[in-house]
Amino acid sequence: MIQIRNLQKSYGKMQALKGLTMDIEKGTVFGFVGPNGAGKSTTMSILATLLAPTSGKAYVGGYEVTSHPKEVRKLIGYMPDFFGVYDNLTAEEYLDFYGANYDIPAAERKQIIPQLLDLVNLSHKRDAYVDSLSRGMKQRLGLARSLVHNPEVLILDEPASGLDPRARIELREILKELRDMGKTIIISSHILPELAEMCDVIGVIEEGNLVAFGRVDEIYAKMQEQRVLRIRLTGQLEEAMTRLREMPVITSVTREGSWVVAGFAGNDEQQVELLRELTTAGYPVAAFNEAVGDLEDIFLEITKGVGS
Repeated sequence: MIQIRNLQKSYGKMQALKGLTMDIEKGTVFGFVGPNGAGKSTTMSILATLLAPTSGKAYVGGYEVTSHPKEVRKLIGYMPDFFGVYDNLTAEEYLDFYGANYDIPAAERKQIIPQLLDLVNLSHKRDAYVDSLSRGMKQRLGLARSLVHNPEVLILDEPASGLDPRARIELREILKELRDMGKTIIISSHILPELAEMCDVIGVIEEGNLVAFGRVDEIYAKMQEQRVLRIRLTGQLEEAMTRLREMPVITSVTREGSWVVAGFAGNDEQQVELLRELTTAGYPVAAFNEAVGDLEDIFLEITKGVGS
């Protein structure tokens, strides 16, 4: 559905994108992860035909975004990271206005708008002025606006930014419904654990470079190739750390209070043997476990050293 080939974007001497290449298959929920200034919004703006790349190509549904912008715009629903509204319109009038811009007949709009308001849980606010809505409601209304022409692709730039926990949960549930409808969805966010729950594939971008791309479980498994053991001792910490450094399966050893944190390159059987060796040698092991990382840990590990 989406192909990006060696995409570059420069603002003077500053390179926002440095040869970005990736494919997003139809029906995929893709999470775009990266800090502010990494290139997420630039990429999304190019896909939405709002920004021309310096070089490279991007395709949506087979249409190149710079040479066939009208065809691309029919395929996409774009929700930027800021929410512009017409405050003197009601929620229903707001959607009707955008539906008219897409040349949707008035009779058809009357059928579509109640369905969209129901989808984003705003049916009870159809006659409320946009200016009176909470931030979370405005975000959901913006999502409904991006769906008014029933696009195949949704491009959502930081849709959960600034939302309270309840509003984030509501938005996440709506996105799950859209995923079940077969929409191809691109979501950028800093809320990494939520992306792990919602997305099939993630891409990590840092300083204009794609530093990781793949299914969430594959990236997680790759990062877990370097396992981390946490060992709590009631004494003899320095001696135990010296002993651990001599073991071939240990890649690093640090201390955190009464805990020893060790990088481990072995398998489960070797982990059992390591514990047996420590206890047999008389080291007072009070706790022994493998650290479980989350998507934030993975992001920090993947981007470690980038730009240094």
